[in-house]
Amino acid sequence: MEYNSCIDERFKKQCSMLREVVSCDFTGIALQKHSGMDIIWPYVSGNTNEKYKYITVRFGKGVAGKIISSSSPMLIEQFPENTLGKSTDYPILLAEKLISVYAVPIVLNGIPKGVILIGYRTLHVFTKNERMIVEKVALSIQQYPPNYLV
Repeated sequence: MEYNSCIDERFKKQCSMLREVVSCDFTGIALQKHSGMDIIWPYVSGNTNEKYKYITVRFGKGVAGKIISSSSPMLIEQFPENTLGKSTDYPILLAEKLISVYAVPIVLNGIPKGVILIGYRTLHVFTKNERMIVEKVALSIQQYPPNYLV
């Protein structure tokens, strides 16, 4: 498939708009590469550094890999307390110093292929409305998948 920079821009803007709407510190979209099991973070907003560009996790690893493998949302309200595994298993949270995150799967043709995440660098209790907004954005992405997914 031909590369389409308009689609990339659309998802970068979607991250920025989501961050503004829910007033969070960070938003990101993680996607499983078209070939293979690696998962990357190509679209972010509110990042404090460029470390996200170098994060690659495998299916089942990290926030994104666990969500893609389970096809279930993930809520972490006080990282690293009460999380499964070691804190190093969550590189995007460490890189961006996130404490509270909510993330949901992005599904393409019935198969989870990505994740949309909102995060805070302070303790935050997520409201039902915030969770619903993230879920709606995930559904809109599924209708117009980024280049990485097609």
